Amino acid sequence: MKTLLHASLLALGLAAAGAASAMTITDDLGQRVEVPHPAQLIADAWYTHHSLLMTLGSGNCIVVAVNHPQDWPRMFQVQSSLRQALQAHGVDAIFVPAGDPDAVSYRQAAIPTLSMQFTTFDAMQRSLLATAQVVDTAAAQRRAAAYNRYLEMQIAAVTAKTAALTSAQRPRVLHIQSLHPLKIDGSATLIDRWIRLAGGQNAAAQVTGNMKEVSPEQVIAWDPDVIILGAGAGSLARSDYAALFSGLKAVRQHRVLQNLSGVFPWDRYGTEAAQQIQWAAKQLHPELFPQLDMVKATQRFYQSFFDYPLRPDEARRIIAALPPISG
Repeated sequence: MKTLLHASLLALGLAAAGAASAMTITDDLGQRVEVPHPAQLIADAWYTHHSLLMTLGSGNCIVVAVNHPQDWPRMFQVQSSLRQALQAHGVDAIFVPAGDPDAVSYRQAAIPTLSMQFTTFDAMQRSLLATAQVVDTAAAQRRAAAYNRYLEMQIAAVTAKTAALTSAQRPRVLHIQSLHPLKIDGSATLIDRWIRLAGGQNAAAQVTGNMKEVSPEQVIAWDPDVIILGAGAGSLARSDYAALFSGLKAVRQHRVLQNLSGVFPWDRYGTEAAQQIQWAAKQLHPELFPQLDMVKATQRFYQSFFDYPLRPDEARRIIAALPPISG
């Protein structure tokens, strides 16, 4: 699939007509890229970045996508135009993840190529602003500013309740990204940040980085108070570790939680991370957030940032970590 995408992008890039004007954008790696003004046909080769364009109200600009409806059904439900991706005659710009080896050939084919990367909320806010510059519409600029304000408000509101918690009051949380193989998320990650904001401690703080493979013995040694399973990790009770991990405190006290997934997994690097902060805080400290209604908060978010009127039953399925109803 990667090879096919690469070939398609090169063909589209070579077929693209020159724009009447251009602007220079600085991408997340500090590289200055000349982009057609405005960029209306966008290829997005980073799985996470689709949600940023959708948040800007510019998901319909994505003409080449790497995500698939079978993997992220809600993304394609909310942004139905993604089903027509790869039907364009050219692209104005392509977003790629930092370190993508294909970026060199895209640039050689004269496709404006922006490398995107963020591992903190501040960096995600800057990335959203840079993306809005590429889209170059007043609506996208307003939406980027509105989202960044919303994210800051959620961080401030949650922090106001959790900042005074003592170490003893902060449960040790292990975020398992994958059960097969067994991978966790450590420190210096967005995951570590929302765990701490929500009033927890990262049980795997001694490990640095995302999706780090660990032994089951290490998990047993950590013995976390709470385990949060990544949206695609599957069920711990039905995994090969069910018996081995049965003595863990989190398992014995029924504190194994399934993370939520909407347009993109809330726990990782999409814009729904703003919702993750609230959800995690309510899970770890329900007594501090008795008035927080995640169903209503999710409905408001989808309306405000995806222009999607999420029904209450759809929102409840998200909060229950259930897939959307097909059809």
